[in-house]
Amino acid sequence: MLPATMPINVGNTAFMLLCASLVMLMTPGLAFFYGGLVERKNVLAIMMQSFISLAWTTVLWFAFGYSMCFGPSWHGIIGDPTYYAFLRGITLQTMYTGNDAGIPLVVHVAYQMMFAIITPALITGAFTNRVTFKAYFLFLTGWLVLVYFPFVHMVWSPDGLFAKWGVLDYAGGIVVHNTAGFAALASVLYVGRRQTLTHKPHNVPLIALGTGLLWFGWYGFNAGSELRVDAITASSFLNTDVAASFAAITWLLIEWANARQPKFIGLLTGSVAGLATITPAAGYVSLSTAAIIGISAGVICYYAVALKNRLGLDDALDVWGVHGVGGLVGTVLLGVFASKAWNPNGADGLLLGGGAFFVKQCVAVCVSGVWAFVFTWGMLWLINRVTPVKVGEAAAQHGLDTELHGEVAYLDA
Repeated sequence: MLPATMPINVGNTAFMLLCASLVMLMTPGLAFFYGGLVERKNVLAIMMQSFISLAWTTVLWFAFGYSMCFGPSWHGIIGDPTYYAFLRGITLQTMYTGNDAGIPLVVHVAYQMMFAIITPALITGAFTNRVTFKAYFLFLTGWLVLVYFPFVHMVWSPDGLFAKWGVLDYAGGIVVHNTAGFAALASVLYVGRRQTLTHKPHNVPLIALGTGLLWFGWYGFNAGSELRVDAITASSFLNTDVAASFAAITWLLIEWANARQPKFIGLLTGSVAGLATITPAAGYVSLSTAAIIGISAGVICYYAVALKNRLGLDDALDVWGVHGVGGLVGTVLLGVFASKAWNPNGADGLLLGGGAFFVKQCVAVCVSGVWAFVFTWGMLWLINRVTPVKVGEAAAQHGLDTELHGEVAYLDA
């Protein structure tokens, strides 16, 4: 039976539409961020991987994605793909009943769709310059169905396995960042290293523009996850900025001490690490805890990237170190610092006697990481049996823009 009718709250509805728009803006922001980090000859290829998710994920979400995430549960793992198939039965009067915020169900459909769009796009930074477009298109489809949709259901659907167990993930530390980060690690190990390694970004201002758009959009990502306007919305908004800022400065200082120079890209990368790490905890912790989480993100994610480099893993744009590790750290620290004083609907963490809750957070984030890693590796193996996953030598040398798409980002003088 579809959700019943209740009065529309105009303020909450307007706010959630604004937040959905902010989260949508994060995908073009990610395209700019990644586009600036790669070589000139591969700009369009990496940006197109974000924009194709913007379009194709919407099609899948409309057809069966929302239903798989929030339809009637199958053993707490996945929703019935036919229940909301092609959004049938949803009218102007159909209301979202997950809380009493008074928003139409179409608003919830739109807001959650924006999360589904950006999550697989995050992974593309790991295997940049190496994967064919056909293989990525198949990967995008399979990854949403086999990884993202199940974890949305398990964590965010009221009937989901982890939700019923008491696991918390305010805005996607498990569902978005940890799954994407460990999928990135699997893809790097499967695809292998680039034929020509370069660590020099071609356009730093483009990276800064992308970071600004991501940071701006993240307010919709985190504050909007309350699905209404209240004091928790405001605290999660401020927690987002506090964690990002403390992480950015922490990363800058560590890199400054090691490299003897303050690096702009380090400052930008640190801010993204802070944003990813505060995401699961933003609406469940205090403002001072957000600062601690930000500092932890700056330190741990910095050294995770350093470890990746030492091991010779070619995660080109540090997706695992920033998003995978950030999501893991944020989820675990939520298990430590969560406080019902800051969200009565949350939980008390380890420091307040919530040992069982801490264990649940650790189990959930480990399961999500392993699931994402295994399914990603398996999908790439299967896709490679259908079409080559890795680009040929000509594309690697001349650039994916011209070899795969017949276009260039810049016309040489």
